[in-house]
Amino acid sequence: MRVLIVEDEAGLASALRVGLAHQGYAVDVALTCAEARFKLGTAEYDLLVLDANLPDGDGFSLAEAIRHGRVECMSGSDVRILMLTARTQLQDRVRGLDVGADDYLVKPFALAELTARIRALFRREVRGDTAVLSHGPVRLDTARQLAHRGERELRLTRKEFGVLRYLLTKPEAVVSAEELLQHVWDENADPFSQTVRVTVGTLRRKLTVDGEPQLLETLVGRGYRLRDHDFEE
Repeated sequence: MRVLIVEDEAGLASALRVGLAHQGYAVDVALTCAEARFKLGTAEYDLLVLDANLPDGDGFSLAEAIRHGRVECMSGSDVRILMLTARTQLQDRVRGLDVGADDYLVKPFALAELTARIRALFRREVRGDTAVLSHGPVRLDTARQLAHRGERELRLTRKEFGVLRYLLTKPEAVVSAEELLQHVWDENADPFSQTVRVTVGTLRRKLTVDGEPQLLETLVGRGYRLRDHDFEE
């Protein structure tokens, strides 16, 4: 999943970027409203982590503009928004939710709480009230960063974990390489490289060993599909 952090404190933004990357997220950073608007118009994000106080505006206004379609946003006006703020007053929290934030976190906060809230936001529309995504014999524990096929643990890299997590949110659907690049890699990824194909290939090999049925299907010219049963090559 791809996250845009909009935070003017460069040190905090960098720490959040590193922390979320360790959790398998693709993370970009914007230090101003203007930079955030530009990035929202050029890439698809699954979540916006938005600070309320920014040097050229405020997060409340940006969130409201996104919800009302006044900001060009490739992810659409219903992109998930988690607001961060040092403001502790009830009216500020209420305002954040009223302008369209999905959740609200007061500074200072622990990274563990932020990541738990992010997982909760992602699973609301995906798999109900559990941190475990599953399809057929494949299970992914997003909280503990564990993946299994049946009883066999899968030793995945961060990108392999990210690809599998994204495919598990759309089981049986065909997902293009471009969509995976948008949602699993950050803005530094080379769109002309073979990184998606290579990562999917290594993930497929790890999902299928010792004659196990194939679960990750490639549809030439279209993309990839995660199945819950074997398929004809």
